[in-house]
Amino acid sequence: MATQPRVVTLTLNPAVDQTVEIPGFSAGAVNRVRASRLDAGGKGINVAAFLADFGIPVAAAGFLGAENASIFTSFFASKGIADHCIRIPGATRVGVKIVDPLNGQTTDLNFPGLAPQADEIGRLLATLDELAAACDWFVLAGSLPQGVSPAVYRQVIERLAGKKVILDSSGEALRQGVCAHPWLIKPNTFELQELVGQPVDTLAAILSAARGLMATHSIASVVVSMGAEGAVFVDETEAVWAVPPQVEVRSTVGAGDALVAGITAARLGGLSLAESARLATAFAACAVCRIGAGLPAAEVVRAAAERVELRRVQ
Repeated sequence: MATQPRVVTLTLNPAVDQTVEIPGFSAGAVNRVRASRLDAGGKGINVAAFLADFGIPVAAAGFLGAENASIFTSFFASKGIADHCIRIPGATRVGVKIVDPLNGQTTDLNFPGLAPQADEIGRLLATLDELAAACDWFVLAGSLPQGVSPAVYRQVIERLAGKKVILDSSGEALRQGVCAHPWLIKPNTFELQELVGQPVDTLAAILSAARGLMATHSIASVVVSMGAEGAVFVDETEAVWAVPPQVEVRSTVGAGDALVAGITAARLGGLSLAESARLATAFAACAVCRIGAGLPAAEVVRAAAERVELRRVQ
């Protein structure tokens, strides 16, 4: 009998990630590929993979192109992720990730996704209703497919009223989504600045923007990711800045998704804000040491969490 998922992730615009490793990549020149791989990708699917690796039962929902769904089907089976994705005509888009290990840089080439029709969106909403009958935690992550209203996350969050909803998106989809009062949002500094319409180039500005959003939109917590500098975690009572340990970076693809997965795992486990910051930052630090959405053994992640530096901020 399948284990009941504790978390559902939603990926409306998934991708097959083609990761090519090119040491010393140079635009406008002939580059030699050292290694290449294909992975099932998309922000919510990555979050599901990280949670599954940490031993948390998880389900994936969203849209998949029927023509190349097998790569996702195999991936879900290998990770033990419950597959609740709606198949639609066509092929899921391919996203190219050019990883340069010499310079520590990743270049993304993102293609447009499939455009689900109204009846297919309706089937997905019905699936989410069914999952919500037994699950309290939902992660809505990523960009929107072409033709889908930027209000879709807002509509889904309103539909999931009373659930713990974590939103990780950008632009108008994020702007409308926060109006439905998600439990937590995770913008990066650029997304936060775009959302509040003012610079967030200092720690004080980040804290002010985060607290303003919490007060205005009844959001319980805001986590602001800052790349290699870590992330700032804010809730109603405190704020901490988590700085990751030094690691050998192989790819930054999925680092933000790993952070979201770590936040979810920590808060699901009842950890405090500070301990959640440690674990979430460790998820991200471990993720960048690998190519593809995956974590090492849980004890390795917990050991990395002990090396995360926490700074209380006002």
